[in-house]
Amino acid sequence: MLAMFFWSFVIGGLICVIGQLLFDVAKLTPGHTLSLLVVTGAVLDGFGLYEPLVDFAGAGATIPITSFGNSLVHGALQDAKAHGIIGVLTGMFQVTSSGISAAIVFGFIGALIFKPKG
Repeated sequence: MLAMFFWSFVIGGLICVIGQLLFDVAKLTPGHTLSLLVVTGAVLDGFGLYEPLVDFAGAGATIPITSFGNSLVHGALQDAKAHGIIGVLTGMFQVTSSGISAAIVFGFIGALIFKPKG
């Protein structure tokens, strides 16, 4: 069990280090970095490489933003097999709708509680 926590920390930290290096070294904007990490997770899932990473690292691979790209592609591919081309659209929205909804609701609540700067 301790090894699982260790590898989760290492893999999650490595993903975060890559994001920070994109900020600092490559001088990418937050939007570019976010997009690049989401696309990376999507591409890795498209090649079947992200699920073994999730099995190995657990939350270290499911918490960072790369898992959002993984969820989009995973849901799209799953529903495409079941429903054809329309399943591509419905699958990715069905899998990610709860995360997107939570981000909107908690962002709104945060804006009500704290003073937004913009």
